[in-house]
Amino acid sequence: MKEYEKIAEAWLQGNFDEETKASIVELRDSDPVAFEDAFYKNLEFGTGGLRGLMGVGTNRMNRYTVGMATQGLANYIKENVDGDASVCISFDSRNNSRLFAGISAEVLSNNGIHVYLFDDIHPTPELSYSIRLKGATAGIMITASHNPKEYNGYKVFWSDGGQITSPVDKDIVAEVAKITDPSQVRFSPGDECGGIEIMGKDVDEAYLHDILSLTLSPEAVSRHNDLKIVYTPLHGCGVHLVPEVLDRMGFKNVYHVPEQDVSDGNFPTVSSPNPEEPAAMKMALDKAEEVGADIVMATDPDADRLGIAIRSDDGGMLRLNGNQTASMLTYYILTRWKELGKLDSSKYCVKTIVTTELIADICKSFGVKCYNVLTGFKYIAEVVRAHEQDGEFICGGEESYGFNVGQFVRDKCAQVSCAMVAECAAWAADRGMTLHSLLKEIYAKYGYRLESMVYIVRKGKTGAEEISRIMADYRTNPPAEIAGCKVVRVIDYSKPETTGLPASNVLQFFDSEGDVVSVRPSGTEPKIKFYFGAVGDNAPEKVKALRDQFIS
Repeated sequence: MKEYEKIAEAWLQGNFDEETKASIVELRDSDPVAFEDAFYKNLEFGTGGLRGLMGVGTNRMNRYTVGMATQGLANYIKENVDGDASVCISFDSRNNSRLFAGISAEVLSNNGIHVYLFDDIHPTPELSYSIRLKGATAGIMITASHNPKEYNGYKVFWSDGGQITSPVDKDIVAEVAKITDPSQVRFSPGDECGGIEIMGKDVDEAYLHDILSLTLSPEAVSRHNDLKIVYTPLHGCGVHLVPEVLDRMGFKNVYHVPEQDVSDGNFPTVSSPNPEEPAAMKMALDKAEEVGADIVMATDPDADRLGIAIRSDDGGMLRLNGNQTASMLTYYILTRWKELGKLDSSKYCVKTIVTTELIADICKSFGVKCYNVLTGFKYIAEVVRAHEQDGEFICGGEESYGFNVGQFVRDKCAQVSCAMVAECAAWAADRGMTLHSLLKEIYAKYGYRLESMVYIVRKGKTGAEEISRIMADYRTNPPAEIAGCKVVRVIDYSKPETTGLPASNVLQFFDSEGDVVSVRPSGTEPKIKFYFGAVGDNAPEKVKALRDQFIS
């Protein structure tokens, strides 16, 4: 027997439920390739937690792998936290999310750790917010973010409300690695009981209050509260709070896509619940044409990412990418902070290394420091935590449709982003502008930039090996030119001694004109991603050339 077959046999002979055993037999007999993939390794608990396909096996999200991860987390907390410990838990609308949240809560409680469990689906950023509100030790969010319906995940947050970072992340990973069998998990109550406390409306009200406190242009909103906005949660958990935020701000014309207000982990109206994908916004865009909307907003299943479309000057709807939305909001927020006399040397913004340099240029023009961090909002939160005593975070974002304002939430927040986009539109209208003309004003002032991201999917064991080979080839033989221009700088982020940042499997190639290509494997999906950035009036042509060069 091969090693993965031995592991599967151990599950069949072990103390696992009969439904699991029957599913193993069915998978083995019907799909040998998927059977191997399900057992050839353990689902890796990385520095952000778990994410993977749902199903039976050591390499899948299921009640046993979730329980083992939670036991490892509990062991770390009990070993390293003095006094009473508590953990906040939330979950999105995905299949099994409620089940996995319940298992996590029970395992923690059985380990003597108090649990604050949300009563229903609530967004990832609200989970981040609840940790600091409750004074909790940690947090767990059951979600696979914008991944397809077959996936689920398990994100771990720490007491500051941000996702775990070094050294806590590596220490938790080490504790989880010690849990090698479900028999080590306290699935059943014992002598210890931490208790499970349900939360919901109380956190909602505090969260909404603090989001609304971030508003900068209430008078403009009052004058232009008739802006027409289409919003869709894409079957996710933004369905309640985003409309509530917009309503409390005073916007009167918020239109829904009723079919997509249904919270359903099968995401029946989309092939992928990702606002980055054009197809995901089709129904909302159709609604926008029907009602003559000015803005379309779409949030992903755990309501931390936001995709938007705006009415263009030629009358059609124009989808913005994450770089454009983040740049526009940064420009608006810094303009208003300056007008309100709120800017000084202690204020700062943050962006990630694969996010447009336009944000850095905007910050420089306002005399605001802009930190550049690794990909992932947890690194933005890490900067916020490091400067809690000597600075104030204004806003920050990443190209993958994530943005946040203020220090209440320590992750990207679609509720905050929706509020800011709507307010920015009202402010622009006060100046006789649309969001499209505002974006063009920014390009006229700072120079035109265009960014694009393309990914290649390589699934399973062989796919992971191919992605590793691609990265190794680029390190060994970096391109001499990109888009016909000489490469003048190569940054390998796997070498922290040269970047000053934690090691990360990312490569960047810069040419003499300021264009850039970044290459990195996804940390959560079987993909390798290519980020293209070009400057100048011919940026569209250069981006096309870069795509042709790197994506064969």
